[in-house]
Amino acid sequence: MKRWTRWEDYVSLVLGLFTVLAALFWASPMTAAGTTLMIVFGGLLAVTGVLNLSMPGTPWLEYAQCAFGVLLFVSPWLGMYAHYSAASFSSASWTSWIVGIIVALVTAAAFKPAMDARHHRVAPQH
Repeated sequence: MKRWTRWEDYVSLVLGLFTVLAALFWASPMTAAGTTLMIVFGGLLAVTGVLNLSMPGTPWLEYAQCAFGVLLFVSPWLGMYAHYSAASFSSASWTSWIVGIIVALVTAAAFKPAMDARHHRVAPQH
């Protein structure tokens, strides 16, 4: 697996940055905890995206990235901003739900290639 070539990690990186910007855009109607959760989980998605791009075949990073997507998905309930979803389709809670599920699914699809790359890298040469 070559560095900087996996589209799955670019998806995570871009959607993580989008989530951070969305949190700043929708900060006024949300709770402080909601804004913080979106910024933290969006930032962590961007960071794990860059790390996965620079170090392909690192399974624990794939699992962390998937976990951050799941945590972003549940963050509207954790941060008490789920009730703002009735305002419009483009609200913060919808952003968290959609980005979280997309990142979790895309990253889960990348588990096997990451494991295969790790096994090829670690396999002894005869």
